[in-house]
Amino acid sequence: MDQRRAGNPLARPEVSPNLDVSAMSSFIAGLQLANGEIPWSCGGKTDPWDHVESAMGLASAGMLAQAEGAYRFLAGIQLPDGSWYASYRDGQPLDQTRDTNMSAYLSVGVFHYYLITGDREFLKEMWPAVSSGLNFALRLQAPTGEIYWALNPEGEVDRMALLTGCSSIFLSLKCALVTAKLLGKGTRRWERCLVNLGEAIAGKPNLFNMIKSRFSMDWYYPVLSGAITGEAARRRIIRHWERFVVPDWGVRCVSDQPWVTLAETSELVLALAALGDYEQAGYVFNWISEMKYDDGSYWMGVTFPDGIVWPEERTSWTAGAMILAYDSLKNRSNGSCLFNHHFWTTVKEEWAALDEARLNDIVIRTRGLRKPILHRIGETKP
Repeated sequence: MDQRRAGNPLARPEVSPNLDVSAMSSFIAGLQLANGEIPWSCGGKTDPWDHVESAMGLASAGMLAQAEGAYRFLAGIQLPDGSWYASYRDGQPLDQTRDTNMSAYLSVGVFHYYLITGDREFLKEMWPAVSSGLNFALRLQAPTGEIYWALNPEGEVDRMALLTGCSSIFLSLKCALVTAKLLGKGTRRWERCLVNLGEAIAGKPNLFNMIKSRFSMDWYYPVLSGAITGEAARRRIIRHWERFVVPDWGVRCVSDQPWVTLAETSELVLALAALGDYEQAGYVFNWISEMKYDDGSYWMGVTFPDGIVWPEERTSWTAGAMILAYDSLKNRSNGSCLFNHHFWTTVKEEWAALDEARLNDIVIRTRGLRKPILHRIGETKP
């Protein structure tokens, strides 16, 4: 396919962001198999992380039965040590690497589902899988705080730490801590692990594989996850804005290639919204909101400036990421609080008294608070 964009005919910065959430969630549900598995695409593989991202998109759109089915599928194929294999097809393992980030991320999906539904029984049902997945990841935490990325298929620890993966685990651990608190479970060891991991992410860049720094996810994920907040987060976004952001197009997947991807762009929208910069987040979302096929499904990526859509694969997790980004902008569900830094700051401040009622009150307050910042991120030069 050679769908081309000349200049910025699809960019609509003056228009309020828009997304057909029903069509996007139906697209994801159409890929979901009868066992609950959500592959990347029709006939494609499934990996646990992107499976959860897609399920979160379903929950945000109100497709709760389908989201429940997705989470129960994962719980049903969890390995005895709490991990999952890196990829499956039709429920059968493909890549038998056991990735710590993939094993921890169920926590985020289940907590997101709880924020939307308030379904305590489902939270209790999923707790064994959530806690086992987190414990698997934390068994691979180094004394210096970072978490090694995987056990290889032979069961050996690969002692490489990835900044994006560790940042995602940071969010998974925060979600699991709140879940544990609500269910009356002990959290002291996990709290120490969170502090050590956060200190590594925020202040010890030498612990992580720096080759990956050319990937935009290494730039924004420490902010998206809340491992870096406040002015430090704003400075981080500003410092690398021009390296990764292509105005009117989106976010490069890697800094040295002329290719933007809709999932990475959606995740930057989430990071900007988490910081409270809804105006800039809306501008960025508008760049990609019309990058779709005639049937309404969205492109995975596009080269610039020639505008060639590549690859042609139509992925569930791209749709999931876009639904989550749109929710963060439009405040459509309680799940819009998931990445919000103010939400997590308030949870921390009120931790001692946190229960279901208090958490719901924090959600209500967060959704009612939209404080604009003084200038849009990206306008200030490094």
